[in-house]
Amino acid sequence: MLENVAAVLLENVHPFELGVICEVFGIDRREEGLPAYDFALVAAESSSVRAVPGFTISTPYGLDRLEDADLIAIPVGDDFHTRDFPPALLEALRQAVARGARVVSVCVGAFVLGAAGLLDGRRCTTHWRYADALAERFPKAGVEPGVLYVDEDPILTSAGTSAGIDACLHLVRKLQGSDVANAIARRMVVPPHREGGQAQYIERPVAHCGEDGVREALVWAEMNLDQEISVEQLSARACMSPRTFARRFRTETGTTPYRWLLAQRVLSAQRLLENTDETMEAIAARTGFANAAALRYQFVRSLNTTPHAYRRAFRGRLSGTTRQ
Repeated sequence: MLENVAAVLLENVHPFELGVICEVFGIDRREEGLPAYDFALVAAESSSVRAVPGFTISTPYGLDRLEDADLIAIPVGDDFHTRDFPPALLEALRQAVARGARVVSVCVGAFVLGAAGLLDGRRCTTHWRYADALAERFPKAGVEPGVLYVDEDPILTSAGTSAGIDACLHLVRKLQGSDVANAIARRMVVPPHREGGQAQYIERPVAHCGEDGVREALVWAEMNLDQEISVEQLSARACMSPRTFARRFRTETGTTPYRWLLAQRVLSAQRLLENTDETMEAIAARTGFANAAALRYQFVRSLNTTPHAYRRAFRGRLSGTTRQ
């Protein structure tokens, strides 16, 4: 269920990350056939919250508003990696998770979840600059610094700034289908899904050549998912040796060619399950899986649900609207 969403405001909240949450969940898009969320900003300390770089945000909602939320979002704020947080907020988060609510953090918002004990025994992430600090402060957490987000249902943590967009769209896609997530992404003019991790953004020497070749190889692969695609084929498209291509691919995307291809195949299968009545064998053939059994195996591995269950949940979710 994803109907009631609350974003928690702490002092010195960052407006971009808060804006990401408001953009995905706070805008009424029912005229476009999209779901609307009961959305609220919740003040954790006082009704008037100072935002960076100096303006204030006022809201009538306090922590009691979290009692009804299906999703609680924690945007980043200054000094989250070193400061303490209101005990009442931490207890409200624990109670929300205990009753079945989900919680998503953006960037160092993960430190709030760690302080509440919600990262203990779970994989998580945060901005790469603060990953070591998160691991040191919360040693029971399994910090993964190289990814854009980690979904350890019901806890979803994301890396810096725009990774919050990835996490929010992932959650929409998971609970309401790729058509809904894709439609919101189009309105935001952002990719509905980014493969790879923070390795793309950590400071490193500038690559002087090959990026266009890698990009062209990926475009070709997306258009030919029904075919068997090897690293040798991709490297030939990029005019590189297989070893150089694999190394450059990981540098540029943060993942391997195999994992990227698999993610694209599953994403394509999601769209076909939502928008067509094709058989599982036909969808498997169109998306490059050997057969329906292989499709099912990878689908369950990636999304923790079967293709049949996914189709039942999301088939025609945007019926009556124009798909682009």
